[in-house]
Amino acid sequence: MRLRNLAAPALALAVIAALPLARPAAETPAQERAGLTPVSVSYSHPATTVKGQFLSYNDFHGALDAPAGSGAAVNGTPAGGGEFLATWLKRLRAEGTAEGRPTTTVGAGDLIGASPLVSAAFHDEPTIELMNEIGLQISSVGNHEFDEGVAELLRIQRGGCHPTDGCQDGDGYGGAKFHYLAANTISKKTGLPILPPIDIKFIGGVPVGFVGLTLEGTPGIVNPAGIASVTFADEVQTANKWGNLLKLLGVKAQVLLVHEGGAQANTADPSACNGFTGPIVPIVAGLNPEFGLVVSGHTHRFYSCKLPNRSGAQSVVTSAGTNGQLITDIDYTLDKRTRKFAEISARNVIVENGVRNPDGTWQVGPGGVFVKNPALIDAAAKRVIDKYRTAVAPIANRVVGAITADIVRDARPSGESPLGDVIADAQLAYTRSAGAQIALMNPGGIRASLAYASSGAEAPGAVTYGEAFTVQPFNNLVVTQTFTGAQIKEVLEQQFAGYAGQSTTKILQVSAGFTYTYSASAPLGSRVSNIALNGTPIDPAASYQVTTNDFLANGGDGFTNLSQGTGRVTAPGFDVDALTAYLGAGAPVAPGPANRITAVA
Repeated sequence: MRLRNLAAPALALAVIAALPLARPAAETPAQERAGLTPVSVSYSHPATTVKGQFLSYNDFHGALDAPAGSGAAVNGTPAGGGEFLATWLKRLRAEGTAEGRPTTTVGAGDLIGASPLVSAAFHDEPTIELMNEIGLQISSVGNHEFDEGVAELLRIQRGGCHPTDGCQDGDGYGGAKFHYLAANTISKKTGLPILPPIDIKFIGGVPVGFVGLTLEGTPGIVNPAGIASVTFADEVQTANKWGNLLKLLGVKAQVLLVHEGGAQANTADPSACNGFTGPIVPIVAGLNPEFGLVVSGHTHRFYSCKLPNRSGAQSVVTSAGTNGQLITDIDYTLDKRTRKFAEISARNVIVENGVRNPDGTWQVGPGGVFVKNPALIDAAAKRVIDKYRTAVAPIANRVVGAITADIVRDARPSGESPLGDVIADAQLAYTRSAGAQIALMNPGGIRASLAYASSGAEAPGAVTYGEAFTVQPFNNLVVTQTFTGAQIKEVLEQQFAGYAGQSTTKILQVSAGFTYTYSASAPLGSRVSNIALNGTPIDPAASYQVTTNDFLANGGDGFTNLSQGTGRVTAPGFDVDALTAYLGAGAPVAPGPANRITAVA
């Protein structure tokens, strides 16, 4: 039931929207069940109840194909891929039906954006068509839904051909059949959310309300040009505001779909909550108690927790990792008299895609790639994906270069990664003609590792354009600007949360020849030392040519100091072109040494 179908007059909704925000107070199903510890919260034991099931996932990021390389498995179990996700959703729905639980399938944002080529080449229409096929009903927006701007997000929801590229697949684009919710994405023109803030489903006659929103910090991690027409409001205040409206309408069982999250300290159990921390904790602590369930995302971590809300009662908080490799299976009971949640339990189920050996290990093929299980492929989902696989294959399968071994994006203790080194080196080489001396790369823009093993018909070590695009899928421009040595130090100091408006610590990846030391325990603004270029200390008064992508150059990821450069020169093509040129320039590329940044106590 959509917001526009509610009995409350539109005028009343507009009045509520204008009210000030309330301030918060300080196949083998047994295999998935075994070893994955579910979380469970019981609120009451009513005489008359209704049972239901939520299935949720988040941060799909257009992962139509199963992840490869170091990301191919969840704790050793090969997982993911659109046609496998469809199968496991159907299995879990069947379990729910057998238990008398109607299913609602929901998401927590970043379904699209930062996507592999098979989806990104078509502006993520393939992913939306897959979501339609596999029965997604409601999702919050995430920050990556804004990668191509507000207008494009509205097209993704409502349908219609892309204004520049048209309908590339030849059969039109009808939009999302599910409802994106964007309660805290506020139009500067109207003062109202750009998409519905809430949705309501009736389960056995009892209404369940949903509020959907993205993290308030979205402006710092997307291209500013695409979101100039909107603002992003506080998560807790927004959730409680719309939750109060739902309560006014008699909806007392509420679910928050929020694109913000946390992480476990120990990840051995995808359904546990070990040493849990993160931004979602204070968000939950400020929520009204009607929010019995919080489906979260953004951090790409898996967990199922119970955390205290503002009343001190426990809310169940879940996340299903990333790339469609997990589904959170949430069983709940509603009290028909009070219309509140009586009980909620949640567990994460791995979206297995492999073939087990008799000894319990997983079959692998040439190059150590997991063998996919044809019995777990959903035919209808495969048809959707195959259409786009076929269309993009000539581009995706073109070999652009070679590597000597896996080049991973996993950060060393210093925050530097072998792949970060390679990408920074590639951008430096790409802009040498503009006089570039240093290149800096944001770690969040590195979306996958490069695997030495073959993912298709190419030889081991060969890198295809599709693989390179999966690493850098944003089509950012590559720009070179002039900075003084003093400005460069300020950029490096701004890597640390709390300094110059930086919200979270992000260690920039650096090109060969550029080195420095930092101490995370030193005072903010004085953490970086020994900055050198080719062994020569950086002169605070001298000028240097520094290359970044335009996202960073425009102040993205909180690096406002990178927007202060002068004499900007833009290279031809995109950042992925810099990477492919570097990979194909000569001998196979080795992993970066990850020794350019030194962290000390």
